[in-house]
Amino acid sequence: MSIKLRLLFVALALLAGVHQAAAQETRFFRISGPAATKITAFRSDGTLGWMVWSNALAGTNYTVQTVTALPGGTNWVDYVRLAVTQAVNTNLLFDFNPPAGMALIPAGVFTMGDTLDGEHDAVPVTNVTVSAFYMDVNLVSYSQWQTVYFYATNNGYGFNNAGAGKAENHPVQTVDWYDCVKWCNARSQQEGLSPVYYTDAELTQVYNNGDNGTTVYPSWTANGYRLPTEAEWEKAARGGLRGQRFPWGNTISWNQANYNGYPLSLNPNGYAYDHATAIGYDPAFNDKVYPYTSPVGYFAANGYGLYDMAGNMFEWCWDWYGTPYGQPIADNPTGPTTGTYRVLRGGYWGSYAYSARCACRSDLKPSVAYNRYGFRCVRGL
Repeated sequence: MSIKLRLLFVALALLAGVHQAAAQETRFFRISGPAATKITAFRSDGTLGWMVWSNALAGTNYTVQTVTALPGGTNWVDYVRLAVTQAVNTNLLFDFNPPAGMALIPAGVFTMGDTLDGEHDAVPVTNVTVSAFYMDVNLVSYSQWQTVYFYATNNGYGFNNAGAGKAENHPVQTVDWYDCVKWCNARSQQEGLSPVYYTDAELTQVYNNGDNGTTVYPSWTANGYRLPTEAEWEKAARGGLRGQRFPWGNTISWNQANYNGYPLSLNPNGYAYDHATAIGYDPAFNDKVYPYTSPVGYFAANGYGLYDMAGNMFEWCWDWYGTPYGQPIADNPTGPTTGTYRVLRGGYWGSYAYSARCACRSDLKPSVAYNRYGFRCVRGL
């Protein structure tokens, strides 16, 4: 480990201590790759933390790893993989003061899909580069939905579904894709941001009415809220990890997510990676009253500070569903231009562990609303 690298650790630790309320925890970082590198600077404007480093081999990938304690930190985990094109690079690693309720997902390359167990919905794997963005740390709760919904309906918006929730702090559900997109626009306008979605290609008519059959045009440069692309969602769900089924590793249990248990240990047709202690719904939330959702943020967060990226609620994404898995576009793919079904990710309280995998894809007509479909928002930098 070089002296330069040690100095970077110290700088991050001190800065995180100053901004402890926003940072939540001290983090230490290191970088590894196909050749020895030299960290030349760590910059901060008081909010954003940037790493400047040199001696990189162009055309290769390097991995930034993180740990929460030094000395003796042995549990280094991947944080972000960087595709480099030049010898000297500057990369944004974190934001001490992101928009309220959101987390920074750093820019980088990740492997979309996996080759685990021959699961057909996760292949072929595709290396995709995604720009940095902010994502809601939680699913949109019923309380949050209502606040924006009431604003929207008092300002010319029309929804096909009013939304529902088992409790104020549970995720909103029974909302279709169009409802979610309009809600994103209303949230943007309520906060004085530029809406992302329009009903004309010239991006002059804000999308605030219409449902099934409405053509929606996105303004990808607008600073408002929107649904994540499928690639953004999977990158965020992985939390920086590579080659894992779930946001935390290769197995799942009721200590980590709200899903329908079906372990191989209790049924020969079950899943070996499912460590639930029984077959059926999570007993912590099975009160015999549908839906069996759990409060947002109930389980531990992933490496990017995001909750419920597996289980609890399927999440609407922007993309039309297409095959093969992923898209043949290396940078910021947004999916097919047309289609019949929109992408859903993450699994829900009634689905098996299979659907909770980071790489699992689901699809649905965008006009369908039911008690297993919810969403969260993202914003560009």
